[in-house]
Amino acid sequence: MIDLDRNQAHQILHIDANQLPQGLRGKITIPGDKSISHRSLMLGSVAEGETTIRGLLLGEDPRSTAACFAAMGAEISELNSELVTVKGIGLGNLKEPLDVLNAGNSGTTLRLMLGILASHPDRFFTVTGDASLRSRPMSRVVNPLRQMGAHIWGRENGARAPLAVSGQNLKAIHYQSPVASAQVKSCLMLAGLMTDGETTITEPERSRDHSERMLAAFGANVRVDIATNTVIVKGGAKLIGQEVTVPGDISSAAFWLVAASIVPDSDLLIENVGINPTRTGILEVLAEMGADITYENQREVTGEPVADLRVRSAHLKGCRIGGAVIPRLIDEIPILAIAAACAEGTTIIEDAAELRVKESDRIVAMVQELTKLGANVTEHPDGMEIVGGKILTGTEVDSYDDHRVAMSLAIAALVAKGKTIINRAESAAISYPSFIPTLQGLYN
Repeated sequence: MIDLDRNQAHQILHIDANQLPQGLRGKITIPGDKSISHRSLMLGSVAEGETTIRGLLLGEDPRSTAACFAAMGAEISELNSELVTVKGIGLGNLKEPLDVLNAGNSGTTLRLMLGILASHPDRFFTVTGDASLRSRPMSRVVNPLRQMGAHIWGRENGARAPLAVSGQNLKAIHYQSPVASAQVKSCLMLAGLMTDGETTITEPERSRDHSERMLAAFGANVRVDIATNTVIVKGGAKLIGQEVTVPGDISSAAFWLVAASIVPDSDLLIENVGINPTRTGILEVLAEMGADITYENQREVTGEPVADLRVRSAHLKGCRIGGAVIPRLIDEIPILAIAAACAEGTTIIEDAAELRVKESDRIVAMVQELTKLGANVTEHPDGMEIVGGKILTGTEVDSYDDHRVAMSLAIAALVAKGKTIINRAESAAISYPSFIPTLQGLYN
């Protein structure tokens, strides 16, 4: 039994594993990649001509991006169909909005957009977000933008939104990022499009490279040195509208990869999944844990590698997750924690302090809620230790208004004895609007 109570201020998801048939079987499609969806809307808005986007994620976060850029002059069709069109206004031509730009819950929207706004001279912008986003750190992009000459003000000296931006003619810099963050890298790449010279960003580890791929496709001069984790953007770019096809989001596929691995008698095909090598840490770790995952119909779509993934039930074992793989699976750690709780042996997750500044403190959230379900979990400053093998028992848990926590707990409920109640389940719609209907459909 999987039931959603809609008669509350917040939605409550009820899952009774005792009343579910065994096995997840069939095939599913997943929403478009959220990272690529954001970037296609942004680049389409500042490109010349029309951009068509197929498979855009129709979740709340991309809607925030679309609303912000529409308020600055881009013409964006309704986000309610398979095909979205963006009529761009050209780099440097954003209009001053009449009101505050609201990024909602989307850190990607706010951080990447700051690079574009800061580099539009003689224009003033104010940006904010919901309560969660206003609590998240912005200094990681504000400080390097200031090094480029940006004028940005905000709470805690620009460390928190709301933020005010007075656009300037920025200068190119070489930024040694202290963190491997695609958001930081992408923000500075976007700012560098309108500088005189080359903007260089070097990271301690390689982060996802969707911005590099898409900027090059739109006509920017981008060079990548994989050996040194460095990307270089030459200023003076002219972006031209493109046809973009968004592959399925591997971060969304991750929930089904783990679900089919831990639910006995499962055989599930997940179609059209993006397998960009900067995002496949989840596949590598699950393989190390003993998951049975095969790649089918491998191909390339708009410069991004794609495959159908078949996953069958498997006996998972614990492992150590840390180091260079963390930036390539940071968003998948909550669902990996569920896999670890169901695996034999101990899993140690480390080097993941970045989880504390996501939509929630995901270390605290997963430790507390997994403990409620009966798992043996210990919190560490940069991760957690999970001793697997304990039988999970259904109880009342909370999503912390975090989409990835909500969906991870729903997958845990599939193997927990009895009934699990997940409060604030509506947060799943931020990145995966059809998650609950898809889960229900797999058992119908």
